[in-house]
Amino acid sequence: MFRTAPGRRAILGLTAAAALTLSMAACGSESETGSSGKAVPTASADTSLADKVPADIKSAGKLVIGTDSSYAPSEFLDTDGKTVVGFDVDLFNAVGQKLNLKTEWQSATFDSIIPGVSSGKYTVGVSSFTINPDRLKVVNMVSYFSAGTQWAAKAGATVDPENVCGKKIAVQTATVQVDDLKARSKKCTTGGKPAITIEQYQKQSDATNAVVTGKDEAMLADSPVVAYAVKQTNGQLALVGDIYDSAPYGYAVSKKQTEFANLVQQAVAALIADGTYKTILDKWGVGAGAITTPAVNPAS
Repeated sequence: MFRTAPGRRAILGLTAAAALTLSMAACGSESETGSSGKAVPTASADTSLADKVPADIKSAGKLVIGTDSSYAPSEFLDTDGKTVVGFDVDLFNAVGQKLNLKTEWQSATFDSIIPGVSSGKYTVGVSSFTINPDRLKVVNMVSYFSAGTQWAAKAGATVDPENVCGKKIAVQTATVQVDDLKARSKKCTTGGKPAITIEQYQKQSDATNAVVTGKDEAMLADSPVVAYAVKQTNGQLALVGDIYDSAPYGYAVSKKQTEFANLVQQAVAALIADGTYKTILDKWGVGAGAITTPAVNPAS
């Protein structure tokens, strides 16, 4: 298999939705409960951790979180069009609860989140960031989940990810999956075969729609996102091939807040230990991406 760097989105790249009908909002709202009809798991505060929260964060009383709320089932807008929901949201809300801090979710374009963390606009960036060397240069990252790349095509279509030369493939702009396709296309042309037509979309929802309507022949994105998109299309799409290039997602925390990054790691570990972590992932059907040992700035 001809692969490039693993994970969700290229560093500081743009992003968008996997849910077919959701769109970006300029800003979100505080969200510790959602209106999606699913019970929201909660966690009890851990005073041994809460007491160690840095003074500036403790005095604020809340964590301001930057997120691209258009990437279901990780983070997306609920049916009210303003509340941010998803497994990332439930999980980090539980992290906040462990630290006895409220969470305020602010929707933003994906490429603005890490700079916003570095500048202090956001306390944390939570947007399914794959941990990679480029990101580790500019922020601390706390691992909490593992995802890989997955393909999908129209149900009943015959598509082989290892033989897509000359085909039209949908992908979200600025993701590592674009790099994946470019590498595959180069292999095609080097071998005397036609290049892949790489159809890039600002929103994952648009890429999904392109395959549903037959404009494009297949798509690829992060594994939980593709699985959710297949589910949302009610059988119009089907998964193709195996998940590959699995890598950890990480919370982005300022390089100036390494102490707090360590507390976030300990909070995630506590959620794993008390079972809240599993409950949240199972609620969203993404338990396959569970990890057992969160880490600050793990090697990637």
